[in-house]
Amino acid sequence: MRNICVKVSYDGAGFNGFQSQPYGRTVQDEIEKAIKLLTGETIIIIGSGRTDAGVHAQGQVFNFYTESTIPTERWAIALNTRLPKDIVIIEAIDVPEHFHARRSAKRKTYRYTIDTGKFPDVFGRQYRFHHPAPLNVEAMREGLMHLIGEHDFTSFTSIHSTKPHHVRTVYEADFVKEGPIVHMYITGNGFLYNMVRVIMGTLLWVGEGKLVPDDVKRILEGRNRSLAGPTAMAHGLMLLNVEYSGQTSL
Repeated sequence: MRNICVKVSYDGAGFNGFQSQPYGRTVQDEIEKAIKLLTGETIIIIGSGRTDAGVHAQGQVFNFYTESTIPTERWAIALNTRLPKDIVIIEAIDVPEHFHARRSAKRKTYRYTIDTGKFPDVFGRQYRFHHPAPLNVEAMREGLMHLIGEHDFTSFTSIHSTKPHHVRTVYEADFVKEGPIVHMYITGNGFLYNMVRVIMGTLLWVGEGKLVPDDVKRILEGRNRSLAGPTAMAHGLMLLNVEYSGQTSL
């Protein structure tokens, strides 16, 4: 039995999230169907984490166990010919039997993108949240700094979160401007349900002047979802990268 680790990108617009659901099209279901077409095996893949409906991924990671003898370097090409156009396998490697895409992950990086132009870019609109009103990006950056470190992020996760605790560590976070485009990059050891989108929604209030940067600290310490801002639109969010230690490098 082999354990294969795979890096995959997908356009989330047409999916009801990554993880298999009772209803709606999911990335996991499409990949598992492609594996069955290729090998004849009924396999459940293990993702590094779920992404919400409409959220995109440039570097999602999953692993699966197979008895197939297909050479490792052929998996990406073989699966891509059996997958829909909005899912692309980037790379596949052999990993030790104990490797688990979620439990073995050390760092994840997300990017949230805002278009502050007067009019939306027709070609980039499904990957950017259009916000034509002025934003104070420096104030947003100052507010974001309060979230770096190990904290209880209860205020910044959905009330429907099923996790036993909400303590997570944010290692790095910043805003980068490229003309009218504003990116928020955030890297942590893991993220809660809707966490990045709630952070972004709250920081948009800071950028609009509805909150001051120090309010982010107050909201964080309050540990109550009702204190934070709205959940930002899903289509502006992208899972960029998942990092692992040791020999597992994708």
